[in-house]
Amino acid sequence: MVIKAETKSAVTVGLEALREGNIAFSDLEGAFGPESLGIIVVKDLPERFSQLRHKLLSYASALASLPEDELAQLESPASKWLVGWSCGKETLKDGRYDTLKGSYYVNCAPAFEDADLQKTLAEKYPSFSEYTAPNVWPAHVLLPGFEECFRDLCNLIIEVAVLVARACDKYAEANIEDYQKGYLEHIVKTSVSTKARLLHYFPSPPSEGESAQVNGDEDDWCATHLDHGCLTGLTSAMFVDEEATPPKYGDSFAPLAELNRSPDPKAGLYIHSRTGTVTKVGIPRDCLAFQTGEALEIITKGKFKAVPHFVRGASSDVKGQIARNTLAVFTQPNLWDKVDEKRDFAAFAKEIVERNH
Repeated sequence: MVIKAETKSAVTVGLEALREGNIAFSDLEGAFGPESLGIIVVKDLPERFSQLRHKLLSYASALASLPEDELAQLESPASKWLVGWSCGKETLKDGRYDTLKGSYYVNCAPAFEDADLQKTLAEKYPSFSEYTAPNVWPAHVLLPGFEECFRDLCNLIIEVAVLVARACDKYAEANIEDYQKGYLEHIVKTSVSTKARLLHYFPSPPSEGESAQVNGDEDDWCATHLDHGCLTGLTSAMFVDEEATPPKYGDSFAPLAELNRSPDPKAGLYIHSRTGTVTKVGIPRDCLAFQTGEALEIITKGKFKAVPHFVRGASSDVKGQIARNTLAVFTQPNLWDKVDEKRDFAAFAKEIVERNH
């Protein structure tokens, strides 16, 4: 089907208001409630956020341009390709393998790097390698500074996610019977299951663009789905013309020139709202957005809703080789954390996998 969408601004709050606990319940309901888009935007971030975002999203293009043999060394089949580099492993809604985007996954909680913890997790949860497998990083000589930049930006996003979780807790404590005080903040702050996904949407080849136009499937770039964690931190997308400024790695790496806007106004994040409307949501470049996941919906007993969403990339009709880069940080409960009275996150995640496959 061809999707007709409206454009709408998300509820926006300031970082200082989050720190001071001055977020109105009406704002949280407008952002996450039953009639919402399931997303909130946080503005007035530290100056270093913009610098880290620009640099890391430039690394996404450089990473994707590495030789195939180097990318192969960054794959982690043991983790079901949910650690390290992944391209062409996922299937789209029509069953085709997705070769239009590359992903780089990192278990980004600082505490996860403890070797003893990784061993314990692997022994206790042998069927959850996507949460227990060690991270894979490119050699420093290939992408100098990549790991440090990745970790710095993820840590900043998690810090802001903790504040969003604290605001959600305050609402839940006032509106949900027997809600455990500070539970969501505890989950976001202490989880070693938090995962980051650096995404590179390759420029559309003409054949793909023609196919999309014929089929009318506008969510082929990232098929409609729900996140299954608590809060997903999202940067705005970086659009770059890789024909005008080819990405480079090694000693030649440098942040790329970012286009002022997407050359295709239809490209971006789309949300299927609870009212049945498909809405395109823009994230300002100097802001972070946080989207609700299924675990949060269950933890808040439906007060806050997870919403289906998808991403549409730039059309092949636009001039140049336009790539789209972005970062998502999925704050997920520890495998042993409870999402409801009967299930921990391990059991919940297993149900999600079985449902989706």
